[in-house]
Amino acid sequence: MFGGIDIVDLLFDARFLATAAAAIFAFATFVTIGLPLLERDNLNKRLKLVAARREELRARHKELLNQRRGTTLRAEQTGSTKLIRQFSDRFDLAKLVASEGTQQKLQQAGMRGPTPLLVFNFFRFVMPFALFAFGLLYFFVIGSFHWSPMMKLVASVVAALVGYYLPDVFISNAIARRQKSIMATFPDALDLLLICVESGMSVEAGFQKVAGEIGQSSTELAEEFALTTAELSYLPDRKQAFENLAKRCGHPGVRAVATALNQAERYGTPMGQALRICAQENREMRMVAAEQKAAALPAKLTVPMILFFLPCLFVVIIGPAIMRVMHMV
Repeated sequence: MFGGIDIVDLLFDARFLATAAAAIFAFATFVTIGLPLLERDNLNKRLKLVAARREELRARHKELLNQRRGTTLRAEQTGSTKLIRQFSDRFDLAKLVASEGTQQKLQQAGMRGPTPLLVFNFFRFVMPFALFAFGLLYFFVIGSFHWSPMMKLVASVVAALVGYYLPDVFISNAIARRQKSIMATFPDALDLLLICVESGMSVEAGFQKVAGEIGQSSTELAEEFALTTAELSYLPDRKQAFENLAKRCGHPGVRAVATALNQAERYGTPMGQALRICAQENREMRMVAAEQKAAALPAKLTVPMILFFLPCLFVVIIGPAIMRVMHMV
């Protein structure tokens, strides 16, 4: 009994049960309709915070780049580059001595921006005249050559031709050294990138992680991976970022990897499988290059052995016999 009402009879009362069921259904309807309206959109809020943070970082990065560019331009205006720029603008060296593909070669050598191209065109224009003047001074004044004046003039012209191609030779050597440094670490970098991708990282995060890990082994490759990470974040087409990586490195192995990544991106094939195949191919290419160098070593050692080793061997072997014969005589 509770307040003169039997609880057992109340629980089995039809009117009470109908009223309780209606109340429960009404409360459930209120909860179903009202809770979504009361809930906050946390996902959209988080996405907005991430977007705002990204825009903040992008603005900060842009500001730093503008400061660096401003510092560089001020340095150029106060240094020797100012004179080179004025000279180039006056004689229009960009049209006079520039050749097709020069900018790409400079990028493959690790020289980016307008200043390296400006300096390269300047030296390509100046070096022939400088070496021609040096040749005239050396052959006609300093050197004691018993040549005719025409021969000395021809030798000076040859020196001028050498001066014209000397900047290209310098850039080619820089490209070769840079590609050697890149390819010495590239297969290992692909293995690290494969581990990052298969562990669940995105391609951008994988490139960024590998760039930080291989900095001590190859600064050039770390720089290229860091640039690829930036391009993957900002370029609208990811294909262009991989193609730019292949152009900057200028090596068939890197070009094959860029093609494989583009195909995997386009056709939806697993990125890890493409990276595994490319890493194996690049490792085989490195092994083949080492075998070729080892096979060419005997041929390269033939001439030094004939010039330096064999005469000493003959002196050691035949010298005592010759001395004995001379004493007997």
